[in-house]
Parts: sequence; structure tokens; C-alpha cells
Amino acid sequence: MFITAAEQLHHPPKKIISLVPSITSLLHYFNLSEETTGITKFCTIPEHWKDSKAIIGGTKNIKTDQIIKMKPDLIIANKEENVKDQIECLALDCPVWLTDIITLDDALEMIETLGRFTQKNKEAKQLTERIKLNFDNLAITQVKKYRTCYLIWKEPYMTIGNDTFIHEMLCKAGLENIFADRKRYPVITIDELQKLQPELILLSSEPYPFREKHVAYLQAIFTNSIIELVDGISFSWYGDQIQQSAIYFKELHEKIIQRTTMF
Repeated sequence: MFITAAEQLHHPPKKIISLVPSITSLLHYFNLSEETTGITKFCTIPEHWKDSKAIIGGTKNIKTDQIIKMKPDLIIANKEENVKDQIECLALDCPVWLTDIITLDDALEMIETLGRFTQKNKEAKQLTERIKLNFDNLAITQVKKYRTCYLIWKEPYMTIGNDTFIHEMLCKAGLENIFADRKRYPVITIDELQKLQPELILLSSEPYPFREKHVAYLQAIFTNSIIELVDGISFSWYGDQIQQSAIYFKELHEKIIQRTTMF
């Protein structure tokens, strides 16, 4: 069965399986170590959980038989990060909460819903209030928004459209997504990007692990663009990690201004 955000479980879950790395981090933030029994191999925060939890595959290739045998009373999945057929298979035998996070408000609602499910209402409310305050205090002082391309993959190059959480975070950071007219994660070419001449190119640390060598390669092509490696978690994780995102965006903005004066 699928659990909607408005529904309550009959009792606080004692055996939780998380199929979403950013929500695994949130479970740890809520001190639900004992209740969390299974995670994916991409659930890297907290790192030590990989030694004490069942690893039930990757986000796109979960071990459904293993999960069903574990008899969880709550499986947390995500519409974007997990595979529809696999989640529907699990829902035949186990309670599945399917999250769908596109906006910051979606993320805040998810945090408070998980707080209700797990009787961590106070912790959830304090966290969402802190996140709101951090974004309220994010003072973007630039006169104009930098025309920005945010790359998440190489070979082929992939960026982000306007219906993604990363796009929302890009806007919160005071940047203009030059591919805001696209949907999801469009494939783009160097030639296409050259025609658009972005002022800023951001290379994310995940899912593709961009490095300095990639900065150097693109900088040789886009000599008039500022190219920066950025922390993918700050832009794409929507659990407790986003309490640091606004702080990171402010530091990034200041760095971009410094780079601008160098061009």
C-alpha cells in the first residue's frame, strides 16, 4: 500500500527502509538509528551506517525480495530517485511512502511529515524553522542574476530543467538557469552551450564526480565564463542537509563576485 502525506501510520515504524540517500541522512538527524534497518549503497551520510544496516542495492536497482523478507513497516521511496515498477512491487507487500520533492516547500513538508510518522514532531519543526530562517537571511545582493548552466553529467553532458529540485535551489541561490525552458535532465552539447554563452558554469560533485581537470577543459572552451566546482549535496539533497544550503549559497555568491572582478 502507498501512504499519502496526509495519512498517519497506526504506530511509529520500528523497521524503516530508506531508498533515498538524503532521507537516510534525515533519519540519522532524527536519531532513528535503531529503527532504520535498511539503506541503499548510495546512502553515504552517515558513513558508519553502511556497517550496521542492510544494504539493499542501489536507488535504481533495489533488491525487492530481500526487502520484503525483512518485513519493514515503512519503506521510504522517491518518485524521481527510484524505479516505478520496483516501488509498485514493494507496495504489494509493504507500506511505502512515495515522496515527490521539487520545491523547497515540498522538502519542508516532507521533513514535517516524517516527523509525524516517527514521533519526532518537535525535532522536525525546529529543523524546518531553522531552514526557513537560513533562507530568509540569505541576502543576495547582486545587481543581476548570472546566466548559469548547472552540469550534472558528462558523456553526454546533462543539465537541469525547471521541474527539478536543483532548479529550485539554483533560483534560491540567486542564479538564472539558462535551461529553464527545458524539463527534467536534458542532454546538451558543447556547441549548444557555446551558442548560449553562459556567464557561469557550475560542475556538480554528484552524480557525476566533476574534478579540476574538467574545469580546465571547459575553461579553455568558455574563456569568458566563470566555471566552478560545486557541492552537489547543497543543491540536490532535500533532508536535513538543506539547513546548510543557504549558508553555502552565500559563500558561493561571494566567490563568484570575486571571480568576476578577475575577468
